[in-house]
Order: sequence, then structure tokens, then C-alpha cells
Amino acid sequence: MRREPSITRPLILALTSILVLFWLIAIGLSIRVMQHEFSEIFDSAQEETTQRLLALIVDDLGERTVSDPRSIAMLNTAASREYLTYQLRDKTGKVVLRSNDAPSEPFSAPLTQGFHDTQSHRIYTEATADGTLFMQVADRFGNRREAVRESAATLLWPLIVLIPASIFAVWFVVGRALKPIETLRQDIATKDGGNMAPIESGRLPREIKPIARSVNLLLARLRAALEAEREFTANSAHELRTPIAGALAQTQRLAQELPAGPVRQRAQQVEASLANLGRLAEKLLQLSRAEAGIGRSDTPSDLKAILDMLMVDYARDSRTEGRVAYQAEPGAAMVRNADIDAFGIVIRNLVENALSHGDPEQPVEVSIDGNGTIRVVNDSSVIAAADLANLKRRFRRGATNAPGSGLGLAIADRITTQMGGTLELISPASGSRSGFEARITLPA
Repeated sequence: MRREPSITRPLILALTSILVLFWLIAIGLSIRVMQHEFSEIFDSAQEETTQRLLALIVDDLGERTVSDPRSIAMLNTAASREYLTYQLRDKTGKVVLRSNDAPSEPFSAPLTQGFHDTQSHRIYTEATADGTLFMQVADRFGNRREAVRESAATLLWPLIVLIPASIFAVWFVVGRALKPIETLRQDIATKDGGNMAPIESGRLPREIKPIARSVNLLLARLRAALEAEREFTANSAHELRTPIAGALAQTQRLAQELPAGPVRQRAQQVEASLANLGRLAEKLLQLSRAEAGIGRSDTPSDLKAILDMLMVDYARDSRTEGRVAYQAEPGAAMVRNADIDAFGIVIRNLVENALSHGDPEQPVEVSIDGNGTIRVVNDSSVIAAADLANLKRRFRRGATNAPGSGLGLAIADRITTQMGGTLELISPASGSRSGFEARITLPA
């Protein structure tokens, strides 16, 4: 599965890498400075040590000759590792005295005052005033490199803590910086046909305000296009209802006056077509209202009372008398912030759909439970899951020969969504092996 690109991850990696790189550069520069400073310190200490040793040895020898064995025993007393080794040499270059770790052979350094470097040592030479004795103190380069390495390690150790701490800090800072983008994304996600209000851009950072302005311009154009479409649909449906109703009445009267035969049958076919056209005009009018976002209301309404009234209307209508069975649990209530006209459109569409496509020999069951969940169930064959998913789309119908426009469930789903609820289509119906169930759940 291909991972979606992210802004946060590259930012964290880039900023952390730059921070670590700068830290390493700083350490490198610090090491160069330490090498120079350590060299000065070691040279100064080596020079001072040489001068002190030479002075002490000359004072100790006094009037004894430098070849006196007692003087050699006195000076040759070191028992541990020596960081500085020394040799006392006469003017011929012969080693007169030396420390334990000093080689028996003379240092490969000239008998001239000052520093001299070999492959492994840095040697400082100091002479007595009369020029007869020369003290040479050698310092291994390894000692100096070890000091630099330990100092560098001391600077590198914090990186182990710095890297994860930097990742967390950068993640936190980037998350805070990108929060307005997430807020803008959420605001855009709420926009649909029922919510085309402009996005509030007053609190957004300067960098993303142009995005909000562009989205608002797009919403304005969409709002104008949708309003034009809704107005056209509503006006067309409204203007068509009156002439369709008149033509239907004339056709019904003509069909009654005509004698039985082909002409009367043709008139009845025209009557059926006009009736279907009238129903389509009514659905288009409902669709335009649904697209206008009529489902939500700022004041709560007792939808249970509206449902009771609608069921009474179906019971009194001669065309549906006895075909709708209504049941409400004791104490069932449904007070919601929903428009009562929009709720009536939803219930009528669901019941009409059940009456049209259900078994005419079996009643349509309408019920409401204690939680306010409404179920409309009709007896029919089982509908495949793939077909159920398409029934909420406009002008989509199942495998049926019943009259209809394919808009009823789309209108009901649209308005239910505006109310903040859900419309579930279930087949087979709950607790049955067949049938079709439409279930409405509205949040309290």
C-alpha cells in the first residue's frame, strides 16, 4: 500500500538533519580550536617542566660530576607510566640521566634550545647557562590526540539525547504551525450543498489566507450555480403542477365519457403518463427544497407528533387504508432540532416507497422505539448489498416494475443528513429472512 505524502515528516527530517549537521560542524570547529589550544597548553607545560627539571638537577648535582652513579640512582625513581619522558645529555650528546620510560638511546633531536618534532614525539630542549648540559623532555603525540578525542567525545555524547529531543521538538512546533491548515481543512470539509457559508479567515495566518479567499470565491460561484439550479427546478416543478393537474383532470373526464374500446384505453394510458409526470414534478419540487437545506431548524420540535399525524392521514386515505401498520413504544419521544415540513417529506417518501415496491398483500410496518429510531419495513424479496448502496442516488431504482422516479430515497437521505441523522437501508429486514427496511436515526 502506497503511503500518502506528508508535509510533517519531510519537515521533521529536514530540520533535524540540519540541526545535527550544524552541531557536527560546531563540534568540528571546536576540535580544531581545542587542538590549537591544547598544543599551546602542552607546549607551555612541557617548556616549564624542562626548565624546572634542569634547575633541580643542576642544583642537586652541585659539585658532583654528572658521571657519579649516586646522582643517577636519585633521579631514576619513576615507577608508573610517564606522560613526559626526559633525558639529560652532555654537550657531546651522551645520555647522562634519563627517566624510566625514556629510551637509552639519545632522542633524535638536536641539542639546540626549542621544540623539535619527530614521528611520535614533540621534544623540547633546554641548556644550562654554560652550555655543558642539555635537558630534553619528550611528549608523545598520542597523549595529545587522546585528550582531543576525549574532549570531542564529551561534545558528541549530547547528540544521542539531542537527536530524539530535536525530533520531538520539531514535531511539536511543526504540529502547532500546521494546526491552522488542519482547521482550514475541517472548515472546507463541512461545505456541501446545504452549507455554502464563506470560510472565516480572520484568525488564519497570513500565508494561508489566500487559500481561504480562493475557497470562498469558489463557494460563491458554486452557491450561485446551485441557487440557479434549485430555482429552475423549483419554478419548473411549480409551473408544471397546475397544467399537469388540469390536463390530468380533462383526461380522466375524457376517459370516463369515451365508450369502451381502443380509444378509451389510449386515454387511460395518457392519464397514467400524466399522473407519473405529476409525481415527477412533485419529487423535483421536493428535491429542490432538499437541496436548499431545509432539514435543520434552530428550535426543537416534537417529531413524534408529526409522525402520529401522518399515520392518521394514511389510515383515513381510501387508497392506503389498512395498508400501513403503525406502532409506537410506550414513552417514545422524538424532540429534535429539525424542520417539521422536511421531516414530513422524509416520512412520506419512505412510506410511499414501501407501498410502491412492497407486497400489496402485506402491510407496511412503521414503528418508533424508545430511542426515537424510526423503522419503515415492507415485505419484498431480498435486495443485494450492491444495489442497496445505489438506491440513495438520484434516479436510481432497483429491479422493479412499480411506478416511480427514483428520487424518493435520495430526497429522504439528503434531508436526513441535513438534520444530522442517518438513513440506513437494510435487506433483509431486521429479524426477517426477506423484506426491505429503511431506518432513520436522528441525534438527540
